[in-house]
Amino acid sequence: MPDSPKQGPWPRTSHRWGWWRGHWRVARDALSFISRHTGTSLLVWLLVGIALALPASLMLLQTNLSRLGADWGGGRPSVSVYMELGALNAAELAAQLERRAEVQAVALTSQDEALAEFTAYTGLGDALTGLERNPLPASLRVTFAANAGADALEAVAASVRAAEGVADVVVERTWLERINAISRLASALGWVFGALFGVGAVLVTATTVRFAIDSQLDELKVMKLVGASEAQLRRPFLYFGALYGAGGGLVAAMLVSLGLIILEAPLLDLLGSFDQTLVLGGFDVAFVAALVGLGSALGMAGAVLAVRQRLAALDVM
Repeated sequence: MPDSPKQGPWPRTSHRWGWWRGHWRVARDALSFISRHTGTSLLVWLLVGIALALPASLMLLQTNLSRLGADWGGGRPSVSVYMELGALNAAELAAQLERRAEVQAVALTSQDEALAEFTAYTGLGDALTGLERNPLPASLRVTFAANAGADALEAVAASVRAAEGVADVVVERTWLERINAISRLASALGWVFGALFGVGAVLVTATTVRFAIDSQLDELKVMKLVGASEAQLRRPFLYFGALYGAGGGLVAAMLVSLGLIILEAPLLDLLGSFDQTLVLGGFDVAFVAALVGLGSALGMAGAVLAVRQRLAALDVM
C-alpha cells in the first residue's frame, strides 16, 4: 500500500471559504498594525497623496481644457466679420456664406442687436443715447464644418475681406490653438510627473513596509522555520502596501478637491471675461476610485519590492 502523502505543518483547508477567511484575517491584522502606528501611517498617506495629486491635477486640467475647446465654438476655428457702419448687405453676405460647403452656420448680429448686447453687458446704454446714430456695426460669426481645413478657412476669410461693406475680418483660431497646445503640454507633463512621482510613491511605500518587516523579523523567522511558504510570509505586507497606497489615493483626491476650491473664483473671473460659465468635469466618483486604485497598485508594488529584498536576506540568515 503506497504511503499517504506527507502533510506539512501548513495544510490547505478544505473549506471553500478558507481562502477568503485567511485573507480577511491578514487584512484585519494589517489594518490593526497601521492603526497602531498612526503617525507613520499619516505621513506615508500624505507623501503618497502629494505624489499622486500633481499628475492627477494635470490630467484633470487636460480633460477640462479639451472639453472647453470642444464646447466653445464646437472646438473649431471661426471667423468674425465686422461690417461697415450703415452697410445694408450683411444679410445677403450671410446667405452667401451659408451656401458654402465648408461653412456649418452663420450667426448674424444686426446693429440694433449689437447695441442691445453692449448695453446689457456694460450698462452704458445711457451714454449712447446722445449720439446721432448707432456706433456699433453689424457682424457675422461664421462657424466651419468639422472637416474644414486651414486652407478652407483662409479661402473663406479672403473672399469675405473682398466683399463690399466689410470693414474687418478676424480669424478666431489663435485661442483654440493655444488651448490645444496647453492641453497637450498638460497631458505630457501629467505622464512625466506621473512616472516620476509614481516611482517616488513606490519607494516611500517600500521603505515603510521594510520597517514593518523589520519589526516582525523574529516572527517571520519562526514562521520560516516551521514551513511557511513565501506567499504566506509575503501576504500581510502586500496588504500593508495596498492600504498605504489606497490611503494615499484618498489624500490625493482631497488635495485635488482643495485645489479646485481655491481656484474656483479666479477661474470664474477668467471665463466670465470670455462670456463662458465654469463647468468643471472629470472630478467624480470614477476619478476618486481611479486614484485609490492607482495608489493601491503602487503601494503593492512597493511592498513586493521590500518583501523580495527582505525575504532574500532572511534565507541567508
